[in-house]
Amino acid sequence: MAGEKILIVEDNSMNLELATDLLEAAGYFVIQAGSAEEGIKLARADSPDVILMDIGLPGMDGLEATRVLKQDLATKNIPVIALTAHAMQGDEEKALAAGCAGYIAKPINTRAFSRTVSQFIDSDREN
Repeated sequence: MAGEKILIVEDNSMNLELATDLLEAAGYFVIQAGSAEEGIKLARADSPDVILMDIGLPGMDGLEATRVLKQDLATKNIPVIALTAHAMQGDEEKALAAGCAGYIAKPINTRAFSRTVSQFIDSDREN
């Protein structure tokens, strides 16, 4: 399970550090990006096992970044998980329609977060 590479695309430094700390404590290698553009670049360069994508990014939002990743041969098979405070009705459907494999609402459940992420990695392996 552990040792996989996870790219977190998150512009809020506190959220980024919390997610990073939780995943590193579970044994994951974490790559950080503070913008959609940086996240796309790092996804292409580092081929992470999964991408946690904040939806409410400034400039290019996370849904648009996910669409870009899903159209790129180098990154289209990397599962993207929406990580968002936009937990309104219909938001999960929008994330899935943009190509996200799943959806984690913020504030994240610190006890279940790394386990939830691992389920997405495990289910991707089975496909």
